[in-house]
Amino acid sequence: MNDAPLGLLFGILAILILLSGFFSSSETGMMSLNRYRLKHLTKTKNKGAVRASKLLERPDRLIGVILIGNNLVNIFATVVATVIATRMFGEIGLAVMPVILTLVILIFAEVTPKTIAALHPERVAFPASLILRPLLYILYPAVWLVNIISNGLARILGIDPSKASISEQLHPDELRTAVDEHGDLIPDQHQGILLNVLDLEKATVEDIMVPRNEILGLDIERSPAELLDIIRSSEYTRLPVYEGDINNIRGFLHLRNAARFIYGNDDNVTIEAILRFTRDPYFIPERTPLHTQLMNFQKEKRRIALAVDEYGDIQGLVTMEDLLEEIVGDFTTNTAEDTNQEISPLPDDWYLIDGSATIRDINRQLQWKLYAGGPKTLNGLILEHLESIPEGSLSFRVGAYQFETVKCSDKVIEVAKVKLIGR
Repeated sequence: MNDAPLGLLFGILAILILLSGFFSSSETGMMSLNRYRLKHLTKTKNKGAVRASKLLERPDRLIGVILIGNNLVNIFATVVATVIATRMFGEIGLAVMPVILTLVILIFAEVTPKTIAALHPERVAFPASLILRPLLYILYPAVWLVNIISNGLARILGIDPSKASISEQLHPDELRTAVDEHGDLIPDQHQGILLNVLDLEKATVEDIMVPRNEILGLDIERSPAELLDIIRSSEYTRLPVYEGDINNIRGFLHLRNAARFIYGNDDNVTIEAILRFTRDPYFIPERTPLHTQLMNFQKEKRRIALAVDEYGDIQGLVTMEDLLEEIVGDFTTNTAEDTNQEISPLPDDWYLIDGSATIRDINRQLQWKLYAGGPKTLNGLILEHLESIPEGSLSFRVGAYQFETVKCSDKVIEVAKVKLIGR
């Protein structure tokens, strides 16, 4: 080598630096590939994706062959650079050569190639796999030896390399972040639906059910004329039929079936006729997660259910429409609900809120973070804090929120004012 022309040595050095850049960019490109896009491209039979996917099945071997090649190239480059420096500058060149070679390798074989690979991983990784796969077979003995030693050290540290494959599973919060970050690729409405689906497992039937005291139904202890008035004025499609108390439920009456016995003279309508067209009730635990209940509705072919507590007492009512609105937003035109505005804005950032409003709905509508892990309604939250029912107006603070009771009864806080005063 000492007798080789300088031009040839410079050419060899340039080739070695290019090879070093190839290995550096290959490592970054392979490890920067989007695993989900790679899986998609593999299913479409993209040859580059198939090769890269097979290499990534054993990342320890892939890294091994890349680092072995990179280190061999860098060592040879150091030898050639040493010969060039000695022939051109003598002993002074030996002192200057490490600094110059380090800068050259850093710029042309490390930073620049890795930056390009990080920005365009597929353009780098897929072509590189054409060389890395046969190179893995050629250098397999060296790779195997290096992996044996490195994997042994890893096991000493409590890590099993054979099980340390690159994870392709996302935590729900990570998936939510992915949907948020790629909002420009998804229409806003669809993005909101996807996020709501991810949130279903965080809520239970108890969070969306109509509470027991607000259930509108048919009490068969009342006269048929009164029941007919309720049926004709009802804004709902299905009504629970009970005897005296909602816990004595007899079933649900679909108003489509009511047309079968509401004809002619009202005096002909009997309780027996109403009961004949009721369907057996469907009971569910009040703490059933929403995503589970959605599947249960589909499995049971039901659209309405009664939520019961651990003692079997009915606590509320939930419908398929209520559950679907948690995903797609409000899509019904329920006059009864439209005329009952639970949250109304007031001057100075105050809000007048009905005590029956759920904490979940308040947080969603106002973008607040009231604690939702305890009581489900504003009334329950206030009573839990005060530990008593106030006799008049009372102002107090809970965390970053200022509360002021507006209207109270003997049993509940009917209306309160709430303001966010700090975060």
